Amino acid sequence: MKPSALLLLALGLAAAPFLHADLKSPMNEAAETYVQLALALGVHDGDFVDAYYGPAEWRSAAEAAKIPLAEIQSQERALAARLAAVDLTGADEIGRLRHEYLVKQLAAMDTRIEMIGGKKFPFDEESKRLFDAVAPHNTEAHFDAVLAELAKALPGPGTLAERFQAYHQQFVIPRDKVDAVFQAAIRAARERTRRHIALPEGESFTVEYVTNKPWGGYNWYKGDYHSLIQVNVELPVFIERAVDLASHEGYPGHHVYNVLLEKNLMRGRGWLEFSVYPLFSPQSLIAEGSANYGIDVAFPGEERVAFERDVLFPLAGLDPARAADYYHVLKLTKELAFAGNEAARRYLNGEITSDQAVAWLERYTLAEPARAQQRIRFIDKYRSYVINYNLGQQLVGDYIEGRAGGDADRRWEAFKDLISSPRLPSGLR
Repeated sequence: MKPSALLLLALGLAAAPFLHADLKSPMNEAAETYVQLALALGVHDGDFVDAYYGPAEWRSAAEAAKIPLAEIQSQERALAARLAAVDLTGADEIGRLRHEYLVKQLAAMDTRIEMIGGKKFPFDEESKRLFDAVAPHNTEAHFDAVLAELAKALPGPGTLAERFQAYHQQFVIPRDKVDAVFQAAIRAARERTRRHIALPEGESFTVEYVTNKPWGGYNWYKGDYHSLIQVNVELPVFIERAVDLASHEGYPGHHVYNVLLEKNLMRGRGWLEFSVYPLFSPQSLIAEGSANYGIDVAFPGEERVAFERDVLFPLAGLDPARAADYYHVLKLTKELAFAGNEAARRYLNGEITSDQAVAWLERYTLAEPARAQQRIRFIDKYRSYVINYNLGQQLVGDYIEGRAGGDADRRWEAFKDLISSPRLPSGLR
């Protein structure tokens, strides 16, 4: 299986400049073409390539060549057909996972090309094609029952949303204390992670505080075991976001996930496909799901409450005596996590308007108007990507707990194994 001569010619590249000759194989050659196709598509879709740390000349060549979308799709489909013919006889589990990974990543690429060309898919079909999963459907009655339970914890005048927002505002980190609180959360998350996962020397990330973004935080992985993490401080930052973002974006979340893929698969095995991270692909559900579930792996249950009470609340100038009650309320609100999916599904399917979607989010996620509008901007930009956070967390959690059996050390081991592998969403069930 040779990389497409037409693609390499268009990019002005020779075949396999990155891999040593003894690493050449049909799968490695397919991986090279896959990476070059992803970079070519990234020229048309600025959000598609979330991270790349392969040969710099490949990215430069893709930007210079500007291969038409139709040609990229033709090359992608030809590669998918060649992969389908690969003989997997004698392949071990990780070899089979690698093959499935490339097949499904290419299928998602095909869908994204269709979408860039103007084709629209129903929400569930889109998420299945892009992310290899479909989120469950929930009715208003389901969320109303959750709201009724939450109302018991927040009695008083006004609507439940008004009562929750008034309560929540009491736990905002003052702007001049955000960095100190966040850095303390990072140190703790890193120390807890390093007890269980060996990270390469020199791994690190830089933190920036930004505004005017549709997301709360973002990890930009740069390769060589380094990330840039941006935290959006346009809206008030609540105390729970410190641990959430430190773990989700950093340890043991996105930063560790990317570090381990680079260390174990790209460098360790010479699997070049892991030098590129296409955002609109099944890989994202594993990335987001493990990052969200990793929060609870690093800070399980009462350990998190104790850490925040003893360390973060005082740093933020908040009353530590209120930590336990606060996290009881937040635990109830987590039952509303899938309400955001329902808003996105109905909105993107044309069943409700953006204003109605904002109203849904205000009612069923208890978001204040500015935060609900920010969520709609995220949905407009990233569409069915929203399922990766909550459904991803659920699938990853069920998969890991099924292997850990409640044992903390086995939980860390199963978590590390998952984020060091090419396993994808349908492989979690």
